[in-house]
Amino acid sequence: MPLFEVAILQKPTKKAAEDGESEKLVFGPKPVVANDDQSAAIAAVMDGEAPRDLDRSRMEVLVRPFA
Repeated sequence: MPLFEVAILQKPTKKAAEDGESEKLVFGPKPVVANDDQSAAIAAVMDGEAPRDLDRSRMEVLVRPFA
């Protein structure tokens, strides 16, 4: 199985963005072994290593093949 790097960003709320706040890195980058990039993203979110208190509507999961 291929190796991927996964990171999770949390986007600011609309009000916080207006006040100048930017995205925050809340997880990773972390290596994940998975069949494809979508499986790597799901594994990072569901395996319990990512913070549980994240607002999932504000998170962005970034995945890239390890190279």
